[in-house]
Amino acid sequence: MVARRNLEIWLVILGSLAAGAAYAWFAGEDINWDWRNYHEYGAFALLNGRFDQDVAPGGFQTFLNPLPYLPAYLLRHHVSAPFWGMWLGALHGLNLALIYWFSRIVLGGAANVWALAASVVIAAFGPMTLSEVGTSFADILTALPVIAGVGVMLSANAQHRARYVIAGMLIGAAAGLKLTNMVFCVGAAISLLYAARPLSALCCFAAGGAVGALGTGGAWAWTLWQEFGNPVFPFYNGIFRSPEAMDGSFADLRFMPHGLWEAFAYPFYWAVGNYRSSEWPFRDPRFAIAFVLLAATVGAGLLSRLRIFTRRDKQFLVFFLVAYVVWLLEFSIHRYAVALELLCAPLIVLLFSRLSGALQRKPFASSRPAWASFATAGLAVAIALWSQPADWSRRPWSDPYQPQPPKALSEAATYLMIEKPLGYMVPLLGPGSRAYQLSDILMPIVPGGSLDHRIRAGLAHPLPGGVWAMHLRGSAPRQCLLDEYGWEIDASRACAVIPGPEGVDIEACPLRPSAQTKSQSC
Repeated sequence: MVARRNLEIWLVILGSLAAGAAYAWFAGEDINWDWRNYHEYGAFALLNGRFDQDVAPGGFQTFLNPLPYLPAYLLRHHVSAPFWGMWLGALHGLNLALIYWFSRIVLGGAANVWALAASVVIAAFGPMTLSEVGTSFADILTALPVIAGVGVMLSANAQHRARYVIAGMLIGAAAGLKLTNMVFCVGAAISLLYAARPLSALCCFAAGGAVGALGTGGAWAWTLWQEFGNPVFPFYNGIFRSPEAMDGSFADLRFMPHGLWEAFAYPFYWAVGNYRSSEWPFRDPRFAIAFVLLAATVGAGLLSRLRIFTRRDKQFLVFFLVAYVVWLLEFSIHRYAVALELLCAPLIVLLFSRLSGALQRKPFASSRPAWASFATAGLAVAIALWSQPADWSRRPWSDPYQPQPPKALSEAATYLMIEKPLGYMVPLLGPGSRAYQLSDILMPIVPGGSLDHRIRAGLAHPLPGGVWAMHLRGSAPRQCLLDEYGWEIDASRACAVIPGPEGVDIEACPLRPSAQTKSQSC
C-alpha cells in the first residue's frame, strides 16, 4: 500500500511537470508587456548591481522586489529556446501536484479517483493559470507557497503548532516576494478563527508569516528604506512620505467594480467572457459555479437541517471568501487571483460532494453513488471546455527573440527613455551604460530629488558612447521630456534600431545639448 501510494505521488508530480512543460512549448515564447517593462530589468539589475546607477527604467515597477523574476531571467539567459520556457513551465506545473495534494486534505474520505481527477482538471484549465505558464509573471510562481501554506494550515490540529508556523512562513514568503499576496495572509489569519485553538494558531501563524516575509522581502524593503525612507516605495507614500514620490497611495482603479451589484456580478461576467478585471479577454466559469454551489449547499443544509460542513470545510471557505473579498476591494486585477483560481478547483469538488451528500442525507459519507462521480467528472470537463485563457503576448518558438543591437550602441552610453516598455533593452546595451526613465506618469521624477540629481550628474559627465533618447519606433519622440534636462535630438546623425519582439522596433536617437533648458510640459 505504501509503495503504491508513493508511486501515485511520483506519477502526479511527474505528470504536473510534463503538463506545464508541454503547455509552455505549445503556447510559445513569452514576450509579455511587464517582461519588457520591468521583469527582465529587475533581475538583471539585481544580479549586476544596477539599481543605484539607473533611474527606474521600468517606471515605478522598477522598485518591486526583483527576486520572483530571477528564475525566468536565469533560464532565459542560460538555457536555449524552447527548453528554457519548458523548464519554467514545468516549475509552474507543480501547482497541479499541489492541488492534487490539497484536494486529498480537504476532501478527506470523499477523495476518490473521480474527485481528485476532477479537481486537477479544473485547475489545469484555469484561464489565468494557463496564460502565465512559462512566463515571467510572479503570480503563478508565488501561488506555489500560497497553496502549500493553506494546505499545511488546513491539515493542522491543536497539537500541530509547528504546522501553523510553517503555513505562516510559506504564505508570508509569498507576500514578501509579491506584495499583492498579502490578501492571502489576511484570508488565512481570519480563517484561523475556526482552528481548534484560534489564539495559539494565530500567534504561530503570525510568527511564521513574519519570518517568511522578512526572508524573501526583508532585504529589499531595507534597501528601499535606506534609499527612499519607504520600505514599500513608492506605494503607501501617504504614510511614509518619501520626497521621491507623490504623497498618497498608488491605486490602479481600472478594474475596480462600480458599486455593490457589479462587485457581486463579477464572477458571472467572467463566466460569459466579460473580462472587466483584465487587460485581455478570458472566460472563466469557476468562480460563478463555486458561489452557486455554495448557496445551493447552504440551502440544502438548512432545508434538511443537517450539518453540512466540517470545521476544516468552514476554515477553507472563510479563507477563500475573505481573500476573494479583500482582492476584489483592493485590486480587482485578475492576475493577482491566480492562487484563488487554482483553489477554486478543490472548492468546487468539495461543495459538489457536500451537496450530493446532503441530497442523500449523508453529507460526510466517504462512498458516493455512481451518478455523483460521473456528474463530478462531467462538471470538470464542462468547466475546462468553457474556459478561455488570456493572452499576454507570445511568439513562436521557431523564431525566438534574439536581438542583435547595432554597433553604434556597443559603447557605454547614457540613455534617456522617453516611452515604455523599454526596460528589457538595458541588458542589451553596451557594458557600463546608464538608463534613465523620464516618461512614467504614476511616478514622475521629482525636481531636486535624489533621482533627479542622479540623472543630472550622469548627463554632466557623459560616457564615451554619448547620450541617446530611446523610444518605440513609429511614435513621435517626446521632446518635452528632454527639454527638462537641456537636450534635443541631433537630426544630423542617424538613429539606431533594435528589433522588438512583438513587431514594434526600438529606436535610439543621438542627442545634443539644446540651446537652453525649456519648461514645456508633456
